[in-house]
Amino acid sequence: MADSKTIRVANRLIATLPREDRQRFLAGCERVELEFADILNKPGERIRHVYFPTESFISLIAQIDNQASLEVGLIGDEGMLGISLILGVDTARLHAVVQGRGTALRMNATLFLRELARSLTLQVGLNRYLSVMLGQFAQNAACTHYHLLEERLARWLLMTQDRAHSNSFYITHEYLAYMLGVRRVGVTKAATALRERKLIRYSRGDITILDRRGMEAASCVCYGNDLANYKTIMGKQHARTAHTMPARRC
Repeated sequence: MADSKTIRVANRLIATLPREDRQRFLAGCERVELEFADILNKPGERIRHVYFPTESFISLIAQIDNQASLEVGLIGDEGMLGISLILGVDTARLHAVVQGRGTALRMNATLFLRELARSLTLQVGLNRYLSVMLGQFAQNAACTHYHLLEERLARWLLMTQDRAHSNSFYITHEYLAYMLGVRRVGVTKAATALRERKLIRYSRGDITILDRRGMEAASCVCYGNDLANYKTIMGKQHARTAHTMPARRC
């Protein structure tokens, strides 16, 4: 187990815990390096660990059939993987794939449930986060059905930038198509449109967002709705611990 004094608290869910609860929780975590495309969960598998990303981020993917799939959620340092455990569900329902490499805090599922029972603050925070995730799932379903691919791509790139804490990140057209549930040619056309508007730079999988405000204008309303939902549900709680979070620069 990790020494809580050596771990920088860079996950916002853990950072909301009272000092004593936080130190005990961190003592039960281990710091792990997640690599791009690592599979952390598969549907039907028992959840053996929970993950709290600190620098990495994770895609939740629903498989429609043996060939098609669609990303339904994205988890960064604002959240955790394994939230269904708080409902007593210990079997994964979605593919969990590392979208952005980096560090995360990992805890054994049994120990996590023990800590959950000991900390009312943790229970309240995770209940709120579960509500955020349900809202994200619903927003994604509406977005996929009603909005243009270029708007959806802009939204997804903004969500990725928020979790990568960087203007630049790596993602291929093939993987973007996989995430958005469309053909690769559609992603190429949408990415080209954003590049021609000088909103992004794209070369061999390396994407740089050049104009953040322009990207927000190009995105559908779902991006703003996601932020508003998070602020409404989690904002007050996280505001109390904002001063303890390390500064991040994009």
